[in-house]
Amino acid sequence: MSTLSRSNPSVAGILAWLLGLATWLLARSLNMPEPLVHSTGVFVFVQVQAVENSVGRSLCPVRLVRLFRSWLHRTLNPSPETRGDLS
Repeated sequence: MSTLSRSNPSVAGILAWLLGLATWLLARSLNMPEPLVHSTGVFVFVQVQAVENSVGRSLCPVRLVRLFRSWLHRTLNPSPETRGDLS
């Protein structure tokens, strides 16, 4: 009794094949050459990364926690000027 052993394809190989298939399908549906679709995808990815990096600095979790604590402190412990004391 002989067993046929097949080598399992790697996950990276499967992902590369799926990416190629998706690029081919998109290029066919848009009637564009595949290299142009690939280059456009890379360009869009780079632009999105640039926006995320610039926004990421202002939305840093540590900074947001500090802003929230400051807001919370001001809300729970208002200063005399903001309490509306008329005396």
